[in-house]
Amino acid sequence: MKQRPAAINSIWFFLILISIIVASYTGTMGEVTRVSFDAAKNAVTLALSLIGAMALWLGIVKVAEEAGLTLMIARAIRPVMTRLFPDVPAEHPAMSAMIMNMAANMLGLGNAATPFGIKAMTELDRLNPEKGTATNAMCLFLAMNTSSVTILPLGVIAVRAAAGASQPASILVPGLIATITSTAAAIIATKLFARRVRSEPPPLTDTKTTDTTTGKPELHDAPAPIGLAAKIVLWCSLAAFLGAIPYHFITHGTMPHLSFGLLTKGTEWLVPALMGGLLFFGYFRGVRVYEAVTEGAKEGFQVAIRIIPFMVAIFVAIGMFRESGALALFSRIAAPVTAFLGVPTETLPLAFMRPLSGTGSFAVMSEIVNRAPDGFASFVASVMQGSTETTFYVLAVYFGAVGVHRTRHALSAALVADAVGLCMAVLISHLMFGLFR
Repeated sequence: MKQRPAAINSIWFFLILISIIVASYTGTMGEVTRVSFDAAKNAVTLALSLIGAMALWLGIVKVAEEAGLTLMIARAIRPVMTRLFPDVPAEHPAMSAMIMNMAANMLGLGNAATPFGIKAMTELDRLNPEKGTATNAMCLFLAMNTSSVTILPLGVIAVRAAAGASQPASILVPGLIATITSTAAAIIATKLFARRVRSEPPPLTDTKTTDTTTGKPELHDAPAPIGLAAKIVLWCSLAAFLGAIPYHFITHGTMPHLSFGLLTKGTEWLVPALMGGLLFFGYFRGVRVYEAVTEGAKEGFQVAIRIIPFMVAIFVAIGMFRESGALALFSRIAAPVTAFLGVPTETLPLAFMRPLSGTGSFAVMSEIVNRAPDGFASFVASVMQGSTETTFYVLAVYFGAVGVHRTRHALSAALVADAVGLCMAVLISHLMFGLFR
């Protein structure tokens, strides 16, 4: 039976087509031509710049995997994850990789979350009986990722603080409510679409190499235990690191007050602490950390090359759509309706841009905030930016990493989550904006 093309095929085609048609009327054909080449170059540059981060973090994840940490995490969150992902074995590495990706997104670790997500997609693809076609688990993970709960939108808060907003962190609670709502919508939409979409892949089965004598997954050599002297050094090192916290308090002579500056300073410790913690655990468990990191890092180079075609296609379509004036045209057409619904007109370009481009939407948000840092439109734009994700970029990178071309209902569910998140951002802003006046 002939398969229906994925929704992203039609969306990508019409983005290009509409861009060309609008440019022919607005006289921006030169800009569209220029941005098509620039966007393609930027996509390749970005993909290559990700090689280092992917190689490093996939290598560190390899250490955690060989140390048994991923298995421990999978067992700890088994009750929740098995309900969300019933097709994935409870203790499969994909479970813990997905959790680590979601946790990194929650803490605002930025690029550090991407390798975890790619690791999760790689593990899910090992279970995929129909290569090139997204499974239900992949669709749900991607929808949850694009709407992931964000506890600390530090980039947005930093822009508000720099613009002179009286309470830059006032968007934390509204943003958290909006992003929790969008994540719930992503889960519900994915589950509903999974029941309705036809030609579903067969049930997931583990395709990893198995031991022919026991039938169990083939394992790496067990880590060799470290000696007593090494353990003493490790514990002393941990004590020295933890001692840095009271050291800073003693140096300044007073306990610091809770503020945005202290919050930002604390989050600067997250990535080094996470990196050191995973390596500490691996070394303590006897993992050959250097060899494991270099082995896992090889995957980073392969992934970066695989995602280039997908990123080029998405970046070019988005760039042409923006430069042609089509985005501004759609915003003007929708303005009367959205104004009636209470959506500030200034935020419409951001609402359309957010699923398409992370850097583009951040620039639009920054412009709105700098124009009126304490205004209602600034508040709404900040909540929007801090509670939603760049859907098309995430789908292009993650599906491209494992060679999935038929995305099934992943895009539809992600866009539903985006719409719910944006609507909730407006609603919660109306309800809570007055509290910070």
